[in-house]
Amino acid sequence: MASLSTASDGRKRIQFFGADGKRRSIGLGKVSKRQAQAVKQNVERLVVALITGHAVADHTAQWVASLETTMRDRLAKVGLIPRAESTSLADFLDAYIKSRADLKDRTIKKLKTTRTRLVQFLGPNRALRDVTPGDADDWRLDLLNDGLAENTVRKHASIAKQFFHAAVRKRLVASNPFSDLRSTVQPNPSRFYFVKRRDARKVLDACPDAQWRLIFALSRYGGLRCPSEHLGLRWGDIDWDQERIRVSSPKTEHHPGRDFRMVPLFPELLPYLEECFELAEPGEEFVITRYRDTNVNLRTRFLKIIRRAGLTPWPKLFQNLRSSRQTELEETFPSHVVCAWIGNSLAVAAKHYLQVTDDHFKKAVQKAVQKSAATTRKASRGGNRPRPIARAVQGVAAYYELVPVRQVAEEGLEPPTRGL
Repeated sequence: MASLSTASDGRKRIQFFGADGKRRSIGLGKVSKRQAQAVKQNVERLVVALITGHAVADHTAQWVASLETTMRDRLAKVGLIPRAESTSLADFLDAYIKSRADLKDRTIKKLKTTRTRLVQFLGPNRALRDVTPGDADDWRLDLLNDGLAENTVRKHASIAKQFFHAAVRKRLVASNPFSDLRSTVQPNPSRFYFVKRRDARKVLDACPDAQWRLIFALSRYGGLRCPSEHLGLRWGDIDWDQERIRVSSPKTEHHPGRDFRMVPLFPELLPYLEECFELAEPGEEFVITRYRDTNVNLRTRFLKIIRRAGLTPWPKLFQNLRSSRQTELEETFPSHVVCAWIGNSLAVAAKHYLQVTDDHFKKAVQKAVQKSAATTRKASRGGNRPRPIARAVQGVAAYYELVPVRQVAEEGLEPPTRGL
């Protein structure tokens, strides 16, 4: 009823005629002959049950239940067993996000944003196993067409990979359709912006209260990540005597020894901390208290402050404040020290933080001018004394002044020829 064949490369295949009289084929891959014979016998029993309309024998039903997803799909594809109901995309994503109680609220928010993008494009009832690499490619193009930046699209792709990697681990899908999408965030120099000190002063003057001035100062002059490190800062973290700040870092705490870092109490930062300390209620724990509500959007408020200061909002509002501070500190302190204060690595700093500013060009030109001026002064100190080569040329000229000069005859330099 069913036949077993072996290809030249050792792959085995079972062929049979279905209830409709059409030939069907099931690929087994490179399995042993004994394994292939066992599959063949169970396939024959399934074919008989399908043609006669009788129930499948218990031992055959148990064999089917023990199969992996891939083999079950092959049997369902040729009509020997019903296609198992696949988990829908929306149900799986919701269950996965709900199970990640180990993640922070901001991370969960990012997962939900990507979940929404996936479900909107692929449909909430789309079977998880029916999502293909082609769907992943189309989804990526759709994100770009919506106007999202390349790095934003890459972040969404990274989360989508995370979703389907979990599905593969649970054997709900055979492979990850998003595995080939680019997901590494790349530096974009066009979005770098150095916030100069005179502009920082304008922003500080436009801030509505002391806490907003401190939020800005902690970013621009302390290099803190906003809002996670700002909102986690406690008055007990300020060591006024040692002039240091203990900064808890939720972003890097999963790395050994990087749950916090020590930052100098920079002179530019001190007055804004002192101002908030004077205004703090007795027994107050956190430094920033007015903007702790998760519904408060610091970015939206910050945009209004920048415009009130008469400035044009720059890209990556808070990250470029950290970037400006790191670039500034690199002029004075070793790179490994600055990275320890800012809380990133040398590689990340070089790739995403350090900038080339207008001041770098000005300093380069000033040094060139100074070098030229020094060369001119050195030459002037030497007076009008000729250099050795010049003295040699002058000596040759003096010699020729003593040699009598003979006039050239009309016939030229060659002597006259007799007889002509």
